[in-house]
Formats: sequence, structure tokens, C-alpha cells
Amino acid sequence: MVVAMSLEEEVRLLAQREGSENALRKIALEIFPEISSPFEETSNVLCIQPHPDDCEYGCGATLAYLADKGIKVTYLTLTDGSKGTTNPSITPGELALTRKKEQEEAGQVIGVSKIYWLDYPDGELPYTRDAMCRVMEVIRREKPDIVFAPDPWLLYEPHPDHRIGGLLASEASLFSSLPHFCRGTPPHAVKRMIFYYTSKPNYFQPADDLIEKKLQALRKHRSQFEESWQLLELSIRLIMAVYGTKINAKYAEPLRVIPLTIMHATLLSELI
Repeated sequence: MVVAMSLEEEVRLLAQREGSENALRKIALEIFPEISSPFEETSNVLCIQPHPDDCEYGCGATLAYLADKGIKVTYLTLTDGSKGTTNPSITPGELALTRKKEQEEAGQVIGVSKIYWLDYPDGELPYTRDAMCRVMEVIRREKPDIVFAPDPWLLYEPHPDHRIGGLLASEASLFSSLPHFCRGTPPHAVKRMIFYYTSKPNYFQPADDLIEKKLQALRKHRSQFEESWQLLELSIRLIMAVYGTKINAKYAEPLRVIPLTIMHATLLSELI
């Protein structure tokens, strides 16, 4: 008589054979197949960026791919980008206007449907409940399946707007489905978050046909990249070429996909 092995026994054997962390990682990938195919059944995404240019720099090829598929792509820009210059002769107000125009042009290249602006001063994004609720209001209004944001846990990231922006996006996405948080707009459940600017990617988006569109969009940010364009383009191509080897592609964008159901109180978000 053959006795069927229980699921718990199978998991124990897997952990003994491959180690506990590898076992949990394999189990999570089986339970959440969207980690490996994050854009299935997706119709609407929101990319949250600390400054004008971050969405294109961090995941522009991926966003262009989604827009080309007919998926709605919306941006939420948290700060005005008014201090991103080494030129003392341009005022913060002038630079903010310039960067807004550049972002609109870049968004057209990517295929962005709409751009929201919170207009916090560059370098002064507050980590407050009010700021989180403002982010959540846009999430609830746009109802995205996926929220893109910079990885706030990127080691050695000194810019506070990037760290705080990623945390605000994560918290607003987590709490958006709960009606007693930030009352005033109907709840909305985000399915998953995708982090760009991450050192722990678990998904690599093929970008062979879209790296040129990413670069074209980035070139619209003339106030940021005109003087250093050759070095920037080279670094982008080299990094994306290295990540392309992960999936047998010429170029790929590295991203970290985390379902919202494992974004809180579980080590699975770290292991996957």
C-alpha cells in the first residue's frame, strides 16, 4: 500500500534537500506565478517617480512595452525637480517649469496617458501621513493593477526623495484597499508592486526592441543629461546588456516584482 506524502512532509524534504530559504522561494514562486509573468491580465499601471525622468530611467523600456500593448500608463511625479542642476544662474522656479515640459515630451515618447504632479520641493519630500494620503488618492483615482516605484531599500541610496518616495508608494499601495485609511476616496486593491532602481531584481523585462525608445525619452530631459549623454547612454546599454544575459536577450530591464499579499509581515517578500 502506497501512502501519499503530505504537503508538509514534501516541504520538509525540500527544505532538507535545498535549504529553508531556497525551499520557501520555490514555494512562493509556485503560489504566485505572477512574479514570473507580472503583466498578464493587466490593463492599467501607475509609475510613481521622485523626480521627472525617474520612470524613464528606471523602467522606461518596460513602460513603453506596456503602452504599446494598449495598457494604460500613468505617471505620478512627487517633486518638482527644481534643484537638479549645477547651474547657479537658473532659478528653481525656472528649472521646475523646464523639467515639467521635458517630462511631458518624454511621456509622449513612452505613451503615457496622464501625468500627476504633487510638486513637493526637490529634496524635501516629506515622510508624512498627508504625503502618503496624497499618493493614495491618485492610486484610488486611477485604480492601477500594478504600481511601479523606486526600491526604497536600495543600499547606498543617499537621496531622500528616492528612499521616501519608495516608502510612500509602498505604504499607499498596501493601505489603498482599506477604507479607514485616508478617507474620502473609494478603496482600491493594488495587485502587485514592481520596484525599479533595485539591486535585488527577480524579473527581467526583455528590451531588445524598446531600448531605443527608452533612450529617446531620456534625451528629452535635456536639462539633466545633455552634457553627460554619451556616458549615460553607454552605462544604460552596458547594464541592460548584462541583465539581458539572464533571459537570453540582447537587453533587459531589472525589476523586483512583489505581490501585495506578501508585502507585509512575511519574509517571503525578501526571499522571492
